Amino acid sequence: MNALAATNRNFKLASRLLGLDSKLEKSLLIPFREIKVECTIPKDDGTLASYVGFRIQHDNARGPMKGGIRYHPEVEPDEVNALAQLMTWKTAVANIPYGGAKGGIGCDPAELSVSELERLTRVFTQKIHDLIGVQTDVPAPDMGTGPQTMAWILDEYSKFHGYSPAVVTGKPIDLGGSLGRDAATGRGVLFATEALLKEHGKSVSGQRFVIQGFGNVGSWAAQLISEKGGKIVAVTDITGAIKNSNGLDIPSLLKHSREHRGVKGFHGGDPIDPKSILVEDCDVLVPAALGGVINRENANEIKAKFIVEAANHPTDPEADEILKKKGVVILPDIFANSGGVTVSYFEWVQNIQGFMWDEEKVNNELKTYMTQGFKDVKDMCKTHNCDLRMGAFTLAVNRVARATVLRGWEA
Repeated sequence: MNALAATNRNFKLASRLLGLDSKLEKSLLIPFREIKVECTIPKDDGTLASYVGFRIQHDNARGPMKGGIRYHPEVEPDEVNALAQLMTWKTAVANIPYGGAKGGIGCDPAELSVSELERLTRVFTQKIHDLIGVQTDVPAPDMGTGPQTMAWILDEYSKFHGYSPAVVTGKPIDLGGSLGRDAATGRGVLFATEALLKEHGKSVSGQRFVIQGFGNVGSWAAQLISEKGGKIVAVTDITGAIKNSNGLDIPSLLKHSREHRGVKGFHGGDPIDPKSILVEDCDVLVPAALGGVINRENANEIKAKFIVEAANHPTDPEADEILKKKGVVILPDIFANSGGVTVSYFEWVQNIQGFMWDEEKVNNELKTYMTQGFKDVKDMCKTHNCDLRMGAFTLAVNRVARATVLRGWEA
């Protein structure tokens, strides 16, 4: 089941539990605005190349729309739509004053030079500058984009609207980026995991973790979990997978991964088949890579007692059912990986105030938000007698629906 179908399914289940009016339900599903633009740039060799850029703005009932911009060969309108909708629910679960959006350009960033990427980003910004803004829609980095991309968008946008650092988040620190943003999603995963384990009378210390994906989120989560005494017994990335039942030495692994651009060949563990990583014996499984990795083929083999979804949509709905029957507790992506968007919100707040925080304040505020978020999700689980995924979805849909009704959606 693709991301859009799964998100729609979760939304419909949540709106049934809440007893939403069918007209309101339909209104919440339809995006506020879909933008599709043509971006033609001169390549370095003088030839012209055309790309298609998208921005899907899903909902703005609770505040400006928020979501990433990805540069990827397969930027599909359907997928962007699902991700925009997911951002609406994610910001609502985190209780930050945003709606959802997502965008991207169908291109392969690996095949473009830095100056070509800059030209492409600037043309895209020129085409959408009057449809984004500090109080309208605030983009952020996603797959294939980063702080430099945000710097170009900020510069191009500012040519039209005056210096506006709050128009994008995930910026370089020198241009108003927030301290702690880099580690935010991984740190949020730690706080979410702590809250979940505490609920079950456990702590991170002494639990065995398997982390699938060792990119930004996975590597930070690994580092922070191991600092808290968690034992990371296996990790994987695109280069390979390694395992050490006594716990991997994470600082050495991080160093190795930086020097060799991947975990492959690390001497502090044994290489294993990357496909088997999800079914390794552990207490907590953290999928932090791509969507749809836990499916009906492998769900029965999973040995973890807890799954913390650091990636977007890693678990298929069919696998959800199988794991539920096995008694596996799943902490859903729309809560577990919301640390990134929460610190993006802090960055936006700091830019608007023109007053920057130190890293300790950022991390403390993040912990407050994540801890409260878990309590709110748990309360919804009790009210509607449902699992954590439905608890998070009912919480989100309820907040957005209430804001929509209060603003007078029928008028």
